[in-house]
Amino acid sequence: MTMRAVVLSQPGPVSNLQLQSLPIPEPTEGWIRIRVRAAGMNRSELHTRLGLAGDSVQMPRVLGIETVGTVDLDPSGTFTTETQVATMMGGMGRTFDGGYAEYTCVPVNQVIPFTSELPWEVLGAVPEMLQTSYGTLSVGLDAQPGQSILIRGGTSSIGMTIAVLAKLMNMTVISTTRDKTKGDRLRELGVDHIIIDDGNVAEQVREIYPEGVDAAVELVGTPTLRDTLLATRMHGTVCFTGMLSNQWTVKDFYPIDYLPRGVRLSAYSGESRDLPATVLQRFLDQVAAGSATVPLDRTFELSEVQDAHALMESDKACGKLVLLP
Repeated sequence: MTMRAVVLSQPGPVSNLQLQSLPIPEPTEGWIRIRVRAAGMNRSELHTRLGLAGDSVQMPRVLGIETVGTVDLDPSGTFTTETQVATMMGGMGRTFDGGYAEYTCVPVNQVIPFTSELPWEVLGAVPEMLQTSYGTLSVGLDAQPGQSILIRGGTSSIGMTIAVLAKLMNMTVISTTRDKTKGDRLRELGVDHIIIDDGNVAEQVREIYPEGVDAAVELVGTPTLRDTLLATRMHGTVCFTGMLSNQWTVKDFYPIDYLPRGVRLSAYSGESRDLPATVLQRFLDQVAAGSATVPLDRTFELSEVQDAHALMESDKACGKLVLLP
């Protein structure tokens, strides 16, 4: 039996992503097979396609670091067939084939069960987006209700989800965007202040909060990190979570000169184990009840993956992109 899957033959342009027919994978001991219903798209896959993921990726490879679907085969008996599950990270799409396919096999210990009647395209947008956003707020920032927060890169899918979660905590949210036409989308999510990012966000933030914000999330990357730090109050915290700029390091980093006095810098990255099933279920229930929003931009069929990657690379999307098998 065969399935359709998107295969990256070697790093390079979008044309290197090809829809192919592959054998349906068989789970080995400790693994589970999932029938993919939707696969969220991430810049991690863009980095892999561009050859920025290091030597850990062996080609050819089915991309996709996350997926949602139903259990198709679980030799361990942990889950029954047709159980709704989410999975992410752990080597998906890099050291083993990922979610850009009709079926995928993953370690059973990185599978998160849930129950929801939300559409699969909505569910497909959630796992990695929620894991990263929840972890940034809880681990990276130790964010508290009522605090102020700056989201640098606010119209990214992670930035928008952090805004949704922050508003559920009654935080005051300031989000940045380079495209003023995306302001309405941020307002729909409840963002309190929108700043057009001209490279000098700190000055604009301090017009709102003269002492600086309590917390800030850096999603653009190292080119804007210094300015984000300068927008944060003494004893406030900046969490470095994203690298939309594709620039990962600070050249000639000298901490005493680089870090503003008393401002804390942390970082966050996580795996499936960092998203408790209770957190995932609560969020899905909130979405179903209308008290939370999933920032979904567009869905694509597997055959449209080249168009999807081109859109992601253009930075013109406003929210999550999802592939549907």
